[in-house]
Amino acid sequence: MSQPCSIFCLPLRAVFLACAMSLWIVQANSLKAQDDTVYRLELGLGAGCGFGINDLGSKLYGNTGAAAGLIARFPLNPRMAIKLSLNYLRVSGNNAGLDDFYPVLTAGSSAERMMYEASGSLFDLGGLYELHLLPYGWQKGYQGYKRFTPYLQLGFGLTYSAVGKAFTANFPVGLGVKWKIAERLNAGLSWTFHFTPNDKLEGLEAPHGIKSEGFRNKDHYNLTMLSLTYDLSPRCPSCNKDR
Repeated sequence: MSQPCSIFCLPLRAVFLACAMSLWIVQANSLKAQDDTVYRLELGLGAGCGFGINDLGSKLYGNTGAAAGLIARFPLNPRMAIKLSLNYLRVSGNNAGLDDFYPVLTAGSSAERMMYEASGSLFDLGGLYELHLLPYGWQKGYQGYKRFTPYLQLGFGLTYSAVGKAFTANFPVGLGVKWKIAERLNAGLSWTFHFTPNDKLEGLEAPHGIKSEGFRNKDHYNLTMLSLTYDLSPRCPSCNKDR
């Protein structure tokens, strides 16, 4: 009778060992997920280029200038973040190659063509809300974090142009991608278009003498930036876990 019992018990022992191993693996993965540290702040730098849509040019990446910036990002959860940035853009251009005719707006000289050239600095301070299309993080864990995600962004900012001595609000919208290249290191590419209600960012206001309201016939600009940020201020991994 002992031999049939031994033969019968072998499969039971195998099932027991498999279940025990499965429970151990689940527990190990759970502990690994709990150890995934959440950071509350990113600080970094950005560099790239930008262009204006204004009275000196209306082509994408026409009159392109160098751009640089400082970035502070506050992750709210794996799906969203708030970004603050201070950016610099070099503004330049002239109307020599434009088909549009800008008259000299003085009495008796309306038939004379006005020639204008701009060169100087533009400063941008803004806050943007970022919506990740995938849950962003280092460890995959139980939440299924992804180290790479596209995102959408929009916000509000302030602009000062040293060229036109102009100060105005701006309304940025755009998109980007993020890549977590290490546990605390993030690379990104951001494209934002900044709408403004101001027509003097390049120093040339209503060259035809016809003013308009809202965003029509006003100066707008783009920033295309590569960034590198570092995670700071870790949050307790066992506190306030997202469900």
